[in-house]
This record gives sequence, C-alpha cells and structure tokens, in this order.
Amino acid sequence: MTILAPELATARWFNTTAPPTLAALRGTVVVLHAFQMLCPGCVAHGTPQAEKLHRMFAGNGAVAVIGLHAVFEHHAAMTEVALEAFIHEYRMTLPIAVDRRGEDGPIPQTMRRYGMRGTPTTIVIDRDGLVREHAFGQVDDLALGILVGSLIAARGKASLRGEPAADRCDESGCRLPEEPRP
Repeated sequence: MTILAPELATARWFNTTAPPTLAALRGTVVVLHAFQMLCPGCVAHGTPQAEKLHRMFAGNGAVAVIGLHAVFEHHAAMTEVALEAFIHEYRMTLPIAVDRRGEDGPIPQTMRRYGMRGTPTTIVIDRDGLVREHAFGQVDDLALGILVGSLIAARGKASLRGEPAADRCDESGCRLPEEPRP
C-alpha cells in the first residue's frame, strides 16, 4: 500500500537556513533518515549512509536527503546541544530536523505519523510525495541505490550526470555515445 508522506513535525533544524518541507520538495525523490545519536546501528551504518547519499546528490535537484533526530528514549542525554556536537564531530552536512516531542508520550510526532518502529529508519518518498519504502534497521547500500535510481529514472532522468540515457537505448541494449568524428 502506497501512502502520501505526512509532513514533518519539527522543533529545530541544523545545516540549513531554509528548512525544507515535503510539499516544497515535490518533484524530488526524498530520503528521510530517522536516527538517534545514541543508537549504535545509526552511528555505525544509517547515518554515514545518509550523509554519503546526501553528498552524492547535493545540489542536483533529483534527490534530497533529510536527517530526522527522533528521540524516543534517553531524553535527558540527547539534547539539542549534544546533537549539535554530534553533527560537528561526525562532519554531517545534510539538513537535520529535530522531531517535535510527542504530545502524549515519549514517541515524537513525525515518528508517530509515519508509524516508525525505532531507529534507524529509512523512508524513501517518490517525486509525487508517495512513500515507496519504509525500512526499519540497516538498509543495504546497493538496495537503497537501486531504489533511488529507479525513482529518478521513473521520469526520464536515468543518469546521475543528467544525460538522457534512454535516447541511446532500445530493445537490443544501450549504446555508448558516439564520439565526434575528426
């Protein structure tokens, strides 16, 4: 079942002067990485994966990667000051939102809206704002790359360099671009 991605409920942003909204990102593939700085799986795999993906696509307009610090435990230790130091120490450059505290319990609002089971969670949203993947735990780099690439290609942008690869492809395969003749 594919659902329309709920908007993020945020208390603060890091690494951006213009906090993004999912509505403003329509037309872009969005990868939302929910993490906690004291989560071993987040620190070892999820957060580095999100940062690498962000750096790979930064500024191309095809993919936006957003971090979401979703604290559902150890609230006293995971303050915004501690998060700021964590972001600095891990040299994170992707925009990072702090999930707004839960209204009636420890589960933050965005985490609840998406029905997340914990961290790390990777949510991939297509250009139309539909949730295409909702994965709890470690996500394989290649599997994530294939999904993101297929969502980029779904509207004719099949190359990371912006080249129209489909123009060179037919039923027999894809040809190399012709070299200019002297």
